Order: sequence, then structure tokens, then C-alpha cells
Amino acid sequence: MFGGFGLYRGGLIFGILRSDGDIYLKCDEGTVEQFRAAGSQPFVYSKDGRHFTMSYWALPSEALDDPDALALWANRAFDVAVRSSNRPKKRKARAKR
Repeated sequence: MFGGFGLYRGGLIFGILRSDGDIYLKCDEGTVEQFRAAGSQPFVYSKDGRHFTMSYWALPSEALDDPDALALWANRAFDVAVRSSNRPKKRKARAKR
């Protein structure tokens, strides 16, 4: 699906480990500015000539060599996963017959 592995905790996906070694963490409107301020970029993929931006942002480089920073960012991403799992699901419109 996204060329890697999902990072899960408590049955919730909070990150993506890509086969190229890049790590992306779940993000929402409450954390996007923190990711942006840390110099992070969103995960974007292309399919059929179209580009799609996912709600996952690259792990900030500061966290690559600092286990405390890594834990902080991973916990933020898990909190986002918890919040998004508690939101009511959007219902798809039924096709007219």
C-alpha cells in the first residue's frame, strides 16, 4: 500500500516505516504546525498521475539520534491516532439507483 510497514500500538496505526528507511508519523490539525516548525514534510504518493497527501509527516531529523525526542514525537503521533479513532466515521453516500 505505501511501500513499507505500519507502526502500531494498541491496535492503532500511528506511523509508517518505508522500505527506503524513512519514518512518517500520524499528524492532524493539532500537530501539523509542530511538524512544520521542525522542518518536516508530509508523505505524498502518486497514483495514475495524481498526487495524494496523507496525514503522515516525516519524523523530524532531531529525533533520529535522540531517543527522548523520538519518544516525544511517537507519543504525539499515537495521541493523534487515538483522537482520530474516537471521531465518528464519515458515511459514504449511497449510489442512486
